[in-house]
Amino acid sequence: MAKSGKHGGDGGRGGPGGGRGVNLRNMHTKVKTARGRKLSSTLWLQRQLNDPYVQKAKAEGFASRAAYKLLEIDERYNLLKPGQRVVDLGAAPGGWCQVAVQKVGSSVDDIRVVGIDYLDMDPVPGATILKKDFLDDDAPEMLMDALGNASPDLVISDMAAPTIGHRRTDHMRTMALVEVALDFALQVLKPGGHFLSKTFQGGTEQSLLTLMKQNFTAVHHVKPPASRDGSVELYLLATGRK
Repeated sequence: MAKSGKHGGDGGRGGPGGGRGVNLRNMHTKVKTARGRKLSSTLWLQRQLNDPYVQKAKAEGFASRAAYKLLEIDERYNLLKPGQRVVDLGAAPGGWCQVAVQKVGSSVDDIRVVGIDYLDMDPVPGATILKKDFLDDDAPEMLMDALGNASPDLVISDMAAPTIGHRRTDHMRTMALVEVALDFALQVLKPGGHFLSKTFQGGTEQSLLTLMKQNFTAVHHVKPPASRDGSVELYLLATGRK
């Protein structure tokens, strides 16, 4: 069974803070292939070192470059508002939780952001993080308990199944996670709520799109600028739970 969570994190941990507007030079760094290191690993490391979003995430204290994907989607669609409640599926390494905490004003005294992942991750001040596989039968109930059994305004998911390099298989595995995340969202979202989930380019199952269109006011395919050039990842956004 495919596991929830994100793999091959985008690097950079810490608490978000100052440093916004930092002018970062994109210094190109070449990495030599070390003994025992595969070429693919060397290329990944080189890409990380030369990625301006990775550099910016480290400078601004975000757990990963993925934070900017959510920030860019939110800037376009105005999803996150003060006082809302958010459930983050596949939360590691924590970038999306950090953004959600900032945007909705979640705090240790008033938890409004709950994340879940079976991967280890640093604490996110203002959020409750469950170390658990979202596919476990009791995970939905635990999430709602952590949220005080209040219906969330948003369910966001950056889950992706571990890839094997076969595009069709990778796509189908991740689409299965989207279906599970959508089923959860349909059960718990308050009217007018939104659902955002990662998928891969390669065609969304028509039955899934039909279900989303039946239950939400609008459905969008979104590729934020922070999504790497050449990446097959795409985001499905369903707004206005009916």
